Amino acid sequence: MARNLILSGGLFHDFDATSAALAEVLAEVGVESEITDDIAGALSEPSEVQIITVNALRWQMDLDRFADQRERWRFRLPAEARTTILDHLDRGGGLLGMHAASICFDDWQGWPRVLGASWNWAKSHHPPLGWTGVRVAGDHPIVAGLRDFDVVDEVYSDLDVLPDVTPLATANGQPLIWARPVRRGRVVYDALGHDIRSYDNEVHRTLLQRAALWLLKRPVGVRE
Repeated sequence: MARNLILSGGLFHDFDATSAALAEVLAEVGVESEITDDIAGALSEPSEVQIITVNALRWQMDLDRFADQRERWRFRLPAEARTTILDHLDRGGGLLGMHAASICFDDWQGWPRVLGASWNWAKSHHPPLGWTGVRVAGDHPIVAGLRDFDVVDEVYSDLDVLPDVTPLATANGQPLIWARPVRRGRVVYDALGHDIRSYDNEVHRTLLQRAALWLLKRPVGVRE
């Protein structure tokens, strides 16, 4: 069974619940997940897993609006943790970034180049949590044959997205999901997943299962 390390935790989200939901979704395609909120500790030594997942909201919190929460939640990604991520990709490993992963690790200039995008506090935003229509596009194995779907979620908008990113799914004209090779490995970012309702949608579940198989460089079955 393939192993997945889910780096979890942070503000404004029930990460315990969403990480557990994600683990359950991936278990259906033979991926066993370990969940931890000790991000620095988990990445302090070389990875022995096939997938590293970031389902967290951990960043420097430099803005004044976060001053009262900074002492507890401020986070900087240690140099050894950055090395672990890059070495994991160099060995052909997979990386899955969920939802707030685009806000994480803002002290590391290399993180947006890995993930494909980053939150820009000067312009990035999201409409209120609610129903949104997600449109899938293209013939990438992760989305081939899947139908558009409606989900209760946040639509992250106006991220700083790298020019080589090709969206596999969009909402309100915003790129939500993409897949890309990085070094010798593979990366998928899925901006959905604010709460467990996102993981209840069958099309989204199938998309995530396909994403895991693609990250593992395994055949991706076509099913809706």
